[in-house]
Amino acid sequence: MSQKLHVLMFPWFAYGHFTPYLHLANKLAEKGHRVTFLLPKKAKKQLEPLNLFPDRIVLHPITIPHVDGLPAGAETPSDIPITLWKFLIVAIDRTRDQVDVAVRASRPDLILFDYAYWVPEVAKEHGVKSMMYNVISATCIAHDLVPGGGFGVPPPGYPSSKLLFRRHDAHAMVSFSVYYKRFYDRFTTSLRNCDFISIRTCEEIEGKFCDYIGSHYQKNVLLTGPMLPELDRSQLLEDKWNHWLSGFGPGSVVYCALGSQITLERDQFQELCLGMELTGLPFFVAVTPPRGAKTIQEALPEGFEERVKGRGIVWGEWVQQPLILAHPSVGCFVSHCGFGSMWESLMSDCQIVLIPYLADQVLNTRLLTDELEVAVEVQREKTGWFSKENLSVAVNSVMNKDSEIGRQVKKNHSKLKELVVSPGLLTGYTDKFVETLENLLKDTKLASTLT
Repeated sequence: MSQKLHVLMFPWFAYGHFTPYLHLANKLAEKGHRVTFLLPKKAKKQLEPLNLFPDRIVLHPITIPHVDGLPAGAETPSDIPITLWKFLIVAIDRTRDQVDVAVRASRPDLILFDYAYWVPEVAKEHGVKSMMYNVISATCIAHDLVPGGGFGVPPPGYPSSKLLFRRHDAHAMVSFSVYYKRFYDRFTTSLRNCDFISIRTCEEIEGKFCDYIGSHYQKNVLLTGPMLPELDRSQLLEDKWNHWLSGFGPGSVVYCALGSQITLERDQFQELCLGMELTGLPFFVAVTPPRGAKTIQEALPEGFEERVKGRGIVWGEWVQQPLILAHPSVGCFVSHCGFGSMWESLMSDCQIVLIPYLADQVLNTRLLTDELEVAVEVQREKTGWFSKENLSVAVNSVMNKDSEIGRQVKKNHSKLKELVVSPGLLTGYTDKFVETLENLLKDTKLASTLT
């Protein structure tokens, strides 16, 4: 019987990071290992229902210290606009003393982290191993975070001529450019100084990028698979949405979501709504209210609600996205292609239309559109945003039964999904990851007793 481990997790304070970390924690706990999971107080309450092993996984609250410029009560990027993220980074760095206390008290065998570059130093001080567990794509790491490249320019030997930034991606680069140097330094320091690297992906989708990262940092790259929870068939979609979606034919509804971190400008939001209206198809849009608006209703285009009544919904609160994507009436997923949404789209039966907003989402998009050819990207205007006409054209190109593009991406997507969900593939990744972890830590413990 293998020796049981104690793992401490310290992800970047964003829900797109908490969730895959907690899924991995559940997998470790399922195999008898213990986990101490550090996270801010408000997030603790929201994540408690996802903790399937509360006897083995301790959600340990961290207090966000005061930082001038950071609004009181802000704990995650979704609480603040992107222009204030720099203050959140400072605040999380100032939690180092709390992390140090937690490590000293829990005495883990391993610390998993992703953005706090100083974690390997804390780990070494306590004689603990550290693993950088990345929940952004290997494609993005290979392009932006291997030495030798530049901002928006891949390093020598980058293994793709297709997954690149283009001129019309300037909109996504602008917001990232403010943080690039800081982000690059923190990330590359973490990759150099950690004991092990792991990524939330699989060989079948990003194998060559993982190999490239491993060869540059001279470390094995462990893969966990996509770390999505299995769809709980006993969990039901909220009645009002199930009833509304069931009023349409199979595969006819377009579902659009852009993630919790993205807040659109009012004109962008209105163009999105008008583009969905222009498709002529039933649609369900789930986005946060645009900048300057407290509610979705006050920001909708004039006359829009009346025109789309009965076939279109724009909703500004949380929805059960996996259950919506699994509903038989939903046939298309319009997404920003964040890494979590990318995996959800690949595991669904929906056609995929992409509107990347941030720099990493652009590279994820190119992976799906140009490399795997399972999705289409909405064409941009010179302004960097898209017109309602371009959104409508992209959606109809995959939803129209007579569309050659639609047939081709559907065929490619079906083949890829069949491979990724083939029996044992995803659980095989998790099992192999945990087994490798057990062996690595057993070997390092043995080596330390012999020295």
